[in-house]
Amino acid sequence: MGEAKRRKQLGLMPTVHPFEAQLDASGAVTLVRGPDDAGLTQVIVDALKATQSSGPAWASEYRTSLLLSSTQGGTLSTVEDVEAIVVPDLRRITGELALGPQGSNSEQVSIPVEGGAIRLREQRHSFDGQRWQTLAAPRSPQQVMSALQNNAAFNLQGELIGQFAAEHWQAGRIDIEPDPPEELLEALEEVAREWHGETEELWAEIHRDRMEADDAPVPIVRRSGFELRHPAPLQNPLGGVFAIRSGVEFIPVMESDTYSLDGETWTSYADPDAEVDGSHLPPELASIFDMATVGVTVYADGRVEFEDDVPAEHRERIETELREATGAGTADEWAEWTAQMLTETYGDELNVPEGQSLPVPVAVRLDLPEDALQDPDPLSQTFMESEVTFDGQQWRDLFDDVPPELAPFIGSSAGSEDDSGDRLN
Repeated sequence: MGEAKRRKQLGLMPTVHPFEAQLDASGAVTLVRGPDDAGLTQVIVDALKATQSSGPAWASEYRTSLLLSSTQGGTLSTVEDVEAIVVPDLRRITGELALGPQGSNSEQVSIPVEGGAIRLREQRHSFDGQRWQTLAAPRSPQQVMSALQNNAAFNLQGELIGQFAAEHWQAGRIDIEPDPPEELLEALEEVAREWHGETEELWAEIHRDRMEADDAPVPIVRRSGFELRHPAPLQNPLGGVFAIRSGVEFIPVMESDTYSLDGETWTSYADPDAEVDGSHLPPELASIFDMATVGVTVYADGRVEFEDDVPAEHRERIETELREATGAGTADEWAEWTAQMLTETYGDELNVPEGQSLPVPVAVRLDLPEDALQDPDPLSQTFMESEVTFDGQQWRDLFDDVPPELAPFIGSSAGSEDDSGDRLN
Protein backbone atom coordinates (compact mmCIF):
# COMPACT_ATOMS: atom_id res chain seq x y z
CA MET A 1 0.00 0.00 0.00
CA GLY A 2 2.87 2.34 0.74
CA GLU A 3 4.26 1.98 -2.78
CA ALA A 4 0.83 2.55 -4.34
CA LYS A 5 0.33 5.69 -2.27
CA ARG A 6 3.76 7.00 -3.24
CA ARG A 7 3.08 6.37 -6.96
CA LYS A 8 -0.26 8.16 -6.70
CA GLN A 9 1.36 11.17 -5.01
CA LEU A 10 3.92 11.31 -7.82
CA GLY A 11 1.16 11.31 -10.43
CA LEU A 12 2.09 7.83 -11.66
CA MET A 13 -1.33 6.32 -10.99
CA PRO A 14 -4.68 7.35 -12.46
CA THR A 15 -7.48 9.05 -10.56
CA VAL A 16 -10.35 6.55 -10.50
CA HIS A 17 -14.09 7.35 -10.55
CA PRO A 18 -16.25 4.20 -10.08
CA PHE A 19 -19.67 4.07 -11.72
CA GLU A 20 -22.67 1.86 -12.39
CA ALA A 21 -24.77 2.52 -15.49
CA GLN A 22 -28.08 1.12 -16.68
CA LEU A 23 -28.83 0.68 -20.39
CA ASP A 24 -32.12 -0.21 -22.03
CA ALA A 25 -32.57 -2.09 -25.29
CA SER A 26 -32.42 1.14 -27.33
CA GLY A 27 -29.01 2.00 -25.87
CA ALA A 28 -30.18 4.86 -23.63
CA VAL A 29 -27.76 5.24 -20.70
CA THR A 30 -28.63 6.26 -17.12
CA LEU A 31 -26.03 6.45 -14.35
CA VAL A 32 -27.18 4.63 -11.21
CA ARG A 33 -24.11 5.91 -9.39
CA GLY A 34 -21.00 7.74 -10.47
CA PRO A 35 -18.92 10.90 -10.09
CA ASP A 36 -20.59 14.11 -8.89
CA ASP A 37 -18.91 16.16 -11.60
CA ALA A 38 -21.36 16.63 -14.50
CA GLY A 39 -18.54 16.74 -17.03
CA LEU A 40 -17.15 13.38 -15.94
CA THR A 41 -20.65 11.92 -15.91
CA GLN A 42 -21.12 13.01 -19.51
CA VAL A 43 -17.81 11.42 -20.53
CA ILE A 44 -19.01 8.07 -19.16
CA VAL A 45 -22.47 8.33 -20.73
CA ASP A 46 -21.12 9.36 -24.14
CA ALA A 47 -18.53 6.57 -24.18
CA LEU A 48 -21.09 3.90 -23.30
CA LYS A 49 -23.55 5.18 -25.89
CA ALA A 50 -20.85 5.07 -28.56
CA THR A 51 -19.50 1.61 -27.76
CA GLN A 52 -22.22 -0.54 -26.20
CA SER A 53 -24.59 -2.42 -28.47
CA SER A 54 -28.29 -1.67 -28.75
CA GLY A 55 -31.33 -2.91 -30.64
CA PRO A 56 -30.61 -5.94 -32.88
CA ALA A 57 -26.90 -5.77 -31.98
CA TRP A 58 -27.70 -6.16 -28.27
CA ALA A 59 -30.07 -9.04 -29.06
CA SER A 60 -27.31 -10.73 -31.05
CA GLU A 61 -24.76 -10.14 -28.29
CA TYR A 62 -27.01 -11.55 -25.56
CA ARG A 63 -28.09 -14.62 -27.54
CA THR A 64 -24.48 -15.34 -28.48
CA SER A 65 -23.32 -15.11 -24.86
CA LEU A 66 -26.17 -17.37 -23.80
CA LEU A 67 -25.20 -20.05 -26.32
CA LEU A 68 -21.48 -19.85 -25.60
CA SER A 69 -22.12 -20.14 -21.86
CA SER A 70 -23.90 -23.47 -22.64
CA THR A 71 -26.97 -22.58 -20.57
CA GLN A 72 -29.18 -22.80 -23.68
CA GLY A 73 -30.34 -26.27 -24.65
CA GLY A 74 -30.96 -27.52 -28.18
CA THR A 75 -29.40 -26.43 -31.46
CA LEU A 76 -30.20 -23.39 -33.59
CA SER A 77 -30.19 -23.37 -37.39
CA THR A 78 -32.47 -20.59 -38.63
CA VAL A 79 -33.22 -16.96 -37.88
CA GLU A 80 -36.52 -18.08 -36.37
CA ASP A 81 -34.68 -20.45 -34.03
CA VAL A 82 -32.50 -17.60 -32.81
CA GLU A 83 -35.31 -15.08 -32.45
CA ALA A 84 -37.21 -17.52 -30.22
CA ILE A 85 -34.69 -16.71 -27.47
CA VAL A 86 -36.16 -13.90 -25.37
CA VAL A 87 -33.78 -10.96 -24.84
CA PRO A 88 -33.79 -8.87 -21.63
CA ASP A 89 -34.38 -5.14 -22.04
CA LEU A 90 -32.10 -3.97 -19.24
CA ARG A 91 -28.36 -4.14 -18.60
CA ARG A 92 -26.22 -2.77 -15.81
CA ILE A 93 -22.53 -2.16 -16.34
CA THR A 94 -20.07 -1.43 -13.55
CA GLY A 95 -16.68 0.08 -14.17
CA GLU A 96 -14.50 3.08 -13.56
CA LEU A 97 -13.33 6.20 -15.32
CA ALA A 98 -9.55 6.31 -14.86
CA LEU A 99 -7.91 9.66 -15.61
CA GLY A 100 -4.15 9.94 -15.90
CA PRO A 101 -1.42 7.35 -16.61
CA GLN A 102 -2.86 3.98 -17.62
CA GLY A 103 -1.39 0.67 -16.58
CA SER A 104 -1.86 -2.49 -18.63
CA ASN A 105 -4.62 -4.90 -17.66
CA SER A 106 -5.53 -7.39 -20.37
CA GLU A 107 -8.41 -8.80 -18.30
CA GLN A 108 -10.47 -5.60 -18.49
CA VAL A 109 -12.30 -4.06 -21.42
CA SER A 110 -10.93 -0.53 -21.81
CA ILE A 111 -12.51 2.34 -23.76
CA PRO A 112 -10.10 5.21 -24.52
CA VAL A 113 -11.41 8.68 -23.63
CA GLU A 114 -9.74 12.07 -23.52
CA GLY A 115 -7.31 12.09 -20.62
CA GLY A 116 -7.68 8.43 -19.72
CA ALA A 117 -9.87 5.39 -20.20
CA ILE A 118 -13.10 3.76 -19.07
CA ARG A 119 -12.59 0.27 -17.69
CA LEU A 120 -15.56 -2.10 -17.73
CA ARG A 121 -15.66 -4.68 -14.96
CA GLU A 122 -19.03 -6.45 -14.98
CA GLN A 123 -22.25 -6.62 -16.99
CA ARG A 124 -25.56 -7.94 -15.66
CA HIS A 125 -28.97 -8.19 -17.28
CA SER A 126 -32.58 -8.17 -16.11
CA PHE A 127 -35.99 -8.92 -17.59
CA ASP A 128 -37.94 -7.04 -14.92
CA GLY A 129 -35.53 -4.54 -13.35
CA GLN A 130 -35.60 -6.43 -10.06
CA ARG A 131 -33.62 -9.63 -10.49
CA TRP A 132 -30.19 -9.21 -12.08
CA GLN A 133 -28.13 -12.03 -13.58
CA THR A 134 -24.69 -12.51 -15.09
CA LEU A 135 -23.92 -15.00 -17.85
CA ALA A 136 -20.97 -17.24 -17.17
CA ALA A 137 -17.97 -17.03 -19.48
CA PRO A 138 -17.15 -20.11 -21.59
CA ARG A 139 -15.10 -22.59 -19.60
CA SER A 140 -12.68 -23.38 -22.42
CA PRO A 141 -11.95 -22.87 -26.14
CA GLN A 142 -13.34 -26.36 -26.70
CA GLN A 143 -16.71 -25.24 -25.32
CA VAL A 144 -16.78 -22.32 -27.77
CA MET A 145 -15.89 -24.53 -30.73
CA SER A 146 -18.55 -27.04 -29.72
CA ALA A 147 -21.21 -24.31 -29.67
CA LEU A 148 -20.12 -23.05 -33.10
CA GLN A 149 -20.17 -26.53 -34.60
CA ASN A 150 -23.52 -27.53 -33.09
CA ASN A 151 -25.41 -24.36 -34.03
CA ALA A 152 -25.54 -23.67 -37.77
CA ALA A 153 -27.12 -20.28 -37.03
CA PHE A 154 -23.62 -18.96 -36.26
CA ASN A 155 -23.04 -19.00 -40.03
CA LEU A 156 -25.94 -16.63 -40.76
CA GLN A 157 -24.98 -13.10 -41.82
CA GLY A 158 -26.71 -9.76 -41.47
CA GLU A 159 -27.89 -7.74 -44.46
CA LEU A 160 -25.08 -6.06 -46.40
CA ILE A 161 -24.98 -2.25 -46.21
CA GLY A 162 -21.96 -1.80 -48.47
CA GLN A 163 -18.19 -1.77 -48.77
CA PHE A 164 -16.17 1.37 -48.13
CA ALA A 165 -12.50 2.31 -48.33
CA ALA A 166 -10.93 4.56 -45.69
CA GLU A 167 -7.79 6.48 -46.67
CA HIS A 168 -6.22 7.47 -43.36
CA TRP A 169 -3.26 9.85 -43.14
CA GLN A 170 -1.08 9.55 -40.07
CA ALA A 171 -1.53 13.30 -39.58
CA GLY A 172 -5.23 12.63 -38.94
CA ARG A 173 -7.19 13.18 -42.14
CA ILE A 174 -9.59 10.41 -43.22
CA ASP A 175 -11.32 10.20 -46.62
CA ILE A 176 -14.06 7.64 -47.24
CA GLU A 177 -15.04 6.25 -50.67
CA PRO A 178 -17.78 5.96 -51.70
CA ASP A 179 -19.75 8.27 -49.40
CA PRO A 180 -21.25 6.18 -46.58
CA PRO A 181 -24.69 6.82 -45.10
CA GLU A 182 -24.41 10.09 -43.19
CA GLU A 183 -25.34 8.49 -39.87
CA LEU A 184 -22.42 6.02 -40.19
CA LEU A 185 -19.66 8.44 -41.26
CA GLU A 186 -18.44 9.23 -37.74
CA ALA A 187 -18.52 5.57 -36.71
CA LEU A 188 -16.60 4.54 -39.84
CA GLU A 189 -13.91 7.14 -39.16
CA GLU A 190 -13.67 5.97 -35.54
CA VAL A 191 -13.28 2.32 -36.57
CA ALA A 192 -10.61 3.28 -39.13
CA ARG A 193 -8.61 5.01 -36.36
CA GLU A 194 -8.88 1.93 -34.15
CA TRP A 195 -7.87 -0.37 -37.02
CA HIS A 196 -4.83 1.70 -38.01
CA GLY A 197 -3.81 2.89 -34.54
CA GLU A 198 -4.95 5.98 -32.66
CA THR A 199 -1.46 7.08 -31.57
CA GLU A 200 1.88 7.32 -33.38
CA GLU A 201 3.13 4.35 -31.39
CA LEU A 202 0.12 2.18 -32.23
CA TRP A 203 0.20 3.30 -35.88
CA ALA A 204 3.79 2.07 -36.21
CA GLU A 205 3.24 -1.07 -34.12
CA ILE A 206 0.17 -2.23 -36.07
CA HIS A 207 1.87 -1.59 -39.42
CA ARG A 208 4.99 -3.50 -38.41
CA ASP A 209 2.89 -6.38 -37.10
CA ARG A 210 1.21 -6.58 -40.51
CA MET A 211 4.62 -6.50 -42.20
CA GLU A 212 6.10 -8.98 -39.68
CA ALA A 213 9.18 -6.75 -39.49
CA ASP A 214 10.15 -4.70 -36.45
CA ASP A 215 12.25 -2.30 -38.54
CA ALA A 216 9.75 -1.72 -41.38
CA PRO A 217 9.50 1.95 -42.45
CA VAL A 218 6.33 3.61 -41.16
CA PRO A 219 3.84 4.80 -43.83
CA ILE A 220 2.35 8.28 -43.85
CA VAL A 221 -0.98 7.02 -45.18
CA ARG A 222 -2.87 3.73 -45.13
CA ARG A 223 -5.96 2.61 -46.97
CA SER A 224 -8.28 -0.13 -45.71
CA GLY A 225 -11.57 -1.59 -46.87
CA PHE A 226 -14.50 -2.29 -44.56
CA GLU A 227 -17.64 -4.29 -45.19
CA LEU A 228 -20.61 -2.97 -43.23
CA ARG A 229 -23.52 -5.22 -42.33
CA HIS A 230 -26.57 -5.11 -40.14
CA PRO A 231 -26.07 -7.35 -37.09
CA ALA A 232 -26.07 -11.09 -37.72
CA PRO A 233 -28.54 -13.11 -35.62
CA LEU A 234 -25.52 -14.47 -33.72
CA GLN A 235 -22.01 -13.07 -33.36
CA ASN A 236 -19.57 -15.66 -34.66
CA PRO A 237 -16.22 -15.19 -32.86
CA LEU A 238 -14.52 -16.48 -36.02
CA GLY A 239 -16.55 -14.30 -38.39
CA GLY A 240 -14.06 -11.46 -38.76
CA VAL A 241 -16.13 -8.66 -37.20
CA PHE A 242 -13.70 -6.06 -35.88
CA ALA A 243 -16.19 -3.72 -34.21
CA ILE A 244 -19.89 -3.02 -33.79
CA ARG A 245 -20.76 0.67 -33.80
CA SER A 246 -24.09 2.44 -34.23
CA GLY A 247 -25.76 -0.97 -34.48
CA VAL A 248 -23.63 -1.99 -37.48
CA GLU A 249 -20.94 -4.65 -37.91
CA PHE A 250 -17.57 -3.49 -39.32
CA ILE A 251 -15.64 -6.26 -41.07
CA PRO A 252 -12.15 -5.42 -42.43
CA VAL A 253 -11.52 -6.49 -46.03
CA MET A 254 -7.87 -7.19 -45.34
CA GLU A 255 -6.90 -8.37 -48.81
CA SER A 256 -7.55 -4.83 -50.11
CA ASP A 257 -5.39 -3.01 -47.50
CA THR A 258 -2.58 -0.84 -48.89
CA TYR A 259 -0.10 1.70 -47.56
CA SER A 260 2.19 4.43 -48.88
CA LEU A 261 5.48 5.75 -47.53
CA ASP A 262 5.33 8.94 -49.61
CA GLY A 263 1.65 9.47 -50.44
CA GLU A 264 2.25 8.61 -54.11
CA THR A 265 3.37 4.98 -54.48
CA TRP A 266 1.11 2.37 -52.90
CA THR A 267 1.96 -1.13 -51.69
CA SER A 268 -0.39 -4.00 -50.90
CA TYR A 269 -0.08 -5.66 -47.50
CA ALA A 270 -1.32 -8.94 -48.97
CA ASP A 271 1.11 -8.92 -51.92
CA PRO A 272 3.90 -6.31 -51.70
CA ASP A 273 5.03 -7.15 -55.25
CA ALA A 274 1.61 -6.69 -56.84
CA GLU A 275 0.78 -3.62 -58.90
CA VAL A 276 -1.76 -1.50 -57.02
CA ASP A 277 -4.53 0.13 -59.06
CA GLY A 278 -4.21 3.91 -59.19
CA SER A 279 -7.54 4.34 -57.44
CA HIS A 280 -6.32 2.14 -54.57
CA LEU A 281 -9.79 0.58 -54.52
CA PRO A 282 -10.56 -3.12 -54.13
CA PRO A 283 -12.31 -4.64 -57.16
CA GLU A 284 -15.71 -4.51 -55.45
CA LEU A 285 -15.41 -0.74 -55.01
CA ALA A 286 -13.57 0.01 -58.24
CA SER A 287 -16.50 -1.40 -60.20
CA ILE A 288 -18.71 1.31 -58.73
CA PHE A 289 -16.73 3.95 -60.59
CA ASP A 290 -16.43 1.93 -63.81
CA MET A 291 -19.84 2.90 -65.12
CA ALA A 292 -21.29 4.57 -68.19
CA THR A 293 -22.09 8.25 -67.69
CA VAL A 294 -23.77 11.09 -69.55
CA GLY A 295 -22.04 14.48 -69.65
CA VAL A 296 -24.15 17.55 -68.99
CA THR A 297 -23.30 21.25 -68.64
CA VAL A 298 -25.35 23.41 -66.30
CA TYR A 299 -25.09 27.21 -66.73
CA ALA A 300 -25.63 29.89 -64.13
CA ASP A 301 -28.50 31.34 -66.17
CA GLY A 302 -30.40 28.03 -66.02
CA ARG A 303 -29.47 26.52 -69.38
CA VAL A 304 -28.78 22.78 -69.45
CA GLU A 305 -26.86 21.15 -72.33
CA PHE A 306 -26.41 17.40 -72.76
CA GLU A 307 -23.28 16.01 -74.42
CA ASP A 308 -25.01 12.68 -75.12
CA ASP A 309 -28.48 11.59 -76.10
CA VAL A 310 -31.00 11.49 -73.28
CA PRO A 311 -34.40 9.78 -73.61
CA ALA A 312 -36.89 12.48 -74.59
CA GLU A 313 -39.43 11.35 -72.01
CA HIS A 314 -36.92 12.03 -69.20
CA ARG A 315 -35.20 15.15 -70.54
CA GLU A 316 -37.52 17.78 -69.04
CA ARG A 317 -37.57 16.09 -65.63
CA ILE A 318 -33.76 15.82 -65.56
CA GLU A 319 -33.32 19.48 -66.53
CA THR A 320 -35.74 20.55 -63.79
CA GLU A 321 -34.02 18.40 -61.16
CA LEU A 322 -30.58 19.72 -62.11
CA ARG A 323 -31.75 23.34 -61.85
CA GLU A 324 -33.30 22.63 -58.45
CA ALA A 325 -30.18 20.82 -57.20
CA THR A 326 -27.71 23.48 -58.37
CA GLY A 327 -29.76 26.66 -58.09
CA ALA A 328 -29.12 27.40 -61.77
CA GLY A 329 -31.29 30.28 -62.97
CA THR A 330 -31.34 31.93 -59.54
CA ALA A 331 -28.18 33.94 -58.90
CA ASP A 332 -28.06 33.66 -55.09
CA GLU A 333 -28.80 29.93 -55.03
CA TRP A 334 -26.28 29.20 -57.81
CA ALA A 335 -23.58 31.18 -55.98
CA GLU A 336 -24.31 29.33 -52.74
CA TRP A 337 -24.22 25.90 -54.41
CA THR A 338 -21.01 26.53 -56.38
CA ALA A 339 -19.28 27.96 -53.29
CA GLN A 340 -20.20 24.85 -51.30
CA MET A 341 -19.08 22.59 -54.15
CA LEU A 342 -15.69 24.32 -54.48
CA THR A 343 -15.16 24.34 -50.72
CA GLU A 344 -15.92 20.63 -50.43
CA THR A 345 -13.67 19.86 -53.41
CA TYR A 346 -10.58 21.73 -52.24
CA GLY A 347 -11.16 21.61 -48.48
CA ASP A 348 -8.44 23.15 -46.33
CA GLU A 349 -6.56 24.45 -49.37
CA LEU A 350 -9.00 27.36 -49.56
CA ASN A 351 -9.19 30.14 -47.02
CA VAL A 352 -12.10 32.56 -47.55
CA PRO A 353 -11.76 35.61 -45.27
CA GLU A 354 -14.87 36.82 -43.52
CA GLY A 355 -16.83 39.20 -45.70
CA GLN A 356 -15.41 37.85 -48.97
CA SER A 357 -16.86 35.33 -51.42
CA LEU A 358 -15.41 32.87 -53.90
CA PRO A 359 -15.73 33.78 -57.59
CA VAL A 360 -18.85 32.28 -59.14
CA PRO A 361 -18.45 29.90 -62.12
CA VAL A 362 -20.57 30.62 -65.17
CA ALA A 363 -21.00 26.88 -65.81
CA VAL A 364 -20.29 23.46 -64.30
CA ARG A 365 -19.93 20.14 -66.10
CA LEU A 366 -21.48 17.12 -64.43
CA ASP A 367 -21.35 13.37 -65.02
CA LEU A 368 -24.66 11.53 -64.63
CA PRO A 369 -24.69 7.71 -64.40
CA GLU A 370 -26.81 6.35 -67.24
CA ASP A 371 -28.58 4.04 -64.82
CA ALA A 372 -29.77 7.06 -62.83
CA LEU A 373 -31.55 8.79 -65.72
CA GLN A 374 -34.68 6.71 -65.25
CA ASP A 375 -34.31 6.38 -61.48
CA PRO A 376 -37.00 8.17 -59.42
CA ASP A 377 -34.44 9.12 -56.76
CA PRO A 378 -33.15 12.73 -56.91
CA LEU A 379 -30.25 13.17 -59.34
CA SER A 380 -28.37 15.23 -56.74
CA GLN A 381 -27.57 11.94 -55.02
CA THR A 382 -25.82 10.53 -58.08
CA PHE A 383 -24.14 13.21 -60.22
CA MET A 384 -20.47 14.15 -59.88
CA GLU A 385 -19.01 17.57 -60.70
CA SER A 386 -16.02 17.28 -63.07
CA GLU A 387 -15.15 20.73 -64.51
CA VAL A 388 -15.91 24.42 -63.99
CA THR A 389 -15.44 27.57 -66.04
CA PHE A 390 -15.35 31.10 -64.69
CA ASP A 391 -15.35 32.85 -68.08
CA GLY A 392 -17.15 30.41 -70.36
CA GLN A 393 -13.93 29.69 -72.28
CA GLN A 394 -11.33 28.06 -70.03
CA TRP A 395 -12.46 24.86 -68.33
CA ARG A 396 -10.79 23.77 -65.08
CA ASP A 397 -10.64 20.09 -64.12
CA LEU A 398 -11.80 19.72 -60.51
CA PHE A 399 -9.44 16.78 -60.03
CA ASP A 400 -6.38 18.86 -60.92
CA ASP A 401 -4.75 21.64 -58.92
CA VAL A 402 -6.73 24.55 -57.53
CA PRO A 403 -7.87 26.73 -60.48
CA PRO A 404 -5.91 29.99 -60.89
CA GLU A 405 -9.15 31.93 -60.44
CA LEU A 406 -9.13 30.72 -56.82
CA ALA A 407 -5.45 31.54 -56.21
CA PRO A 408 -6.24 34.56 -53.97
CA PHE A 409 -8.05 32.21 -51.62
CA ILE A 410 -5.36 29.57 -51.24
CA GLY A 411 -4.57 29.32 -47.51
CA SER A 412 -1.27 30.72 -46.32
CA SER A 413 -0.06 27.29 -45.29
CA ALA A 414 -1.32 25.46 -48.37
CA GLY A 415 1.38 26.73 -50.65
CA SER A 416 4.25 25.95 -48.29
CA GLU A 417 3.37 22.42 -47.24
CA ASP A 418 3.24 19.20 -49.16
CA ASP A 419 -0.41 18.93 -50.15
CA SER A 420 -0.33 15.19 -50.72
CA GLY A 421 -2.11 14.68 -47.42
CA ASP A 422 -4.77 17.30 -48.05
CA ARG A 423 -6.51 15.92 -51.13
CA LEU A 424 -7.17 12.65 -52.84
CA ASN A 425 -4.80 11.88 -55.70
